[in-house]
Amino acid sequence: MIKKIIQFLLVVVFSFSLFNCAPPPRPRSAPPPPPSEVRPPKPGPAYAWISGHYVWRHGHWHWVRGHWEKGKHGKTWVPGHWVKRGRRWVWIKGHWR
Repeated sequence: MIKKIIQFLLVVVFSFSLFNCAPPPRPRSAPPPPPSEVRPPKPGPAYAWISGHYVWRHGHWHWVRGHWEKGKHGKTWVPGHWVKRGRRWVWIKGHWR
């Protein structure tokens, strides 16, 4: 009997782990135009402005404000952006290059 209970619990745990591995739904509509952002004062000469961007969350577009980030020596920030792939939109993350 205990063996059956353990097997059942393992199946339940495995099922939940598969459910959580599903990729998030991707938007079918383009993100709205970005709102105007006011940059706060630059905290220092080694900082780069990371522009705000939209994220797709719970079926709606949500704005993430821009921020200053300490730069990496000899590298420049390449902003993230949304790209249409087929009928869906995909976020390409920003990175230092």
